[in-house]
Amino acid sequence: MQVYKCKEPNCQKCEFSDHDFDQIISELRSRRLVVYPTDTLYGLGADPFDEVAVKRVFMAKKRPFDMPLTMAVSSVGMMEEVAHLDDRARRLAEAFLPGPLTLLLQKKSIVPEMVTSASVEVGVRIPDHPLALRIIEEFGPIISTSANLHSHPNPYDVQIAMKDLGDSVGAYIDCGPTKYGKPSTIVQLLEGEVEVIRPGAIPIEKVEAVLHG
Repeated sequence: MQVYKCKEPNCQKCEFSDHDFDQIISELRSRRLVVYPTDTLYGLGADPFDEVAVKRVFMAKKRPFDMPLTMAVSSVGMMEEVAHLDDRARRLAEAFLPGPLTLLLQKKSIVPEMVTSASVEVGVRIPDHPLALRIIEEFGPIISTSANLHSHPNPYDVQIAMKDLGDSVGAYIDCGPTKYGKPSTIVQLLEGEVEVIRPGAIPIEKVEAVLHG
């Protein structure tokens, strides 16, 4: 287990050293888990296209395998690689992403069923954090689930994640407390219906205003 500490917590751009950054990417490429900061909570990252890595996420969190995992991407273009976006999704993405919004969309076949627990939909978000985006731009889409044991308190700082997950994680990245300290708002967009699945950092009223404005 390795801990990497950001020199400039809450920075507006990523000043992480190239050496440390390369080590973190190496952990992901080696099927290991990485705890990384986002704007909402600390995330537990892994390669979503590698079955061994995905299993390790479920096991580290003690999360039931029938509860889907979400994915983090760095752009709308990367989001389109894993999910189908309609006009409503594009409006929400333009209004709130990068930011504390997760869109629940029809997945593309490239997304493994283990990630979505065999569901036809996948949760995708673009975190508003320079280091998270830098990791994703280099590595590609990663798992984005909260870095805690299933049903435990939200990991708004890395110490909570370390206490819960311990040596099951290869690398922890400490960038200080997260901006929002609460989960993202999850909005489901399927078959013409729109539903807020989980209230979060973005008020429901703002979501509705974009969709119906």
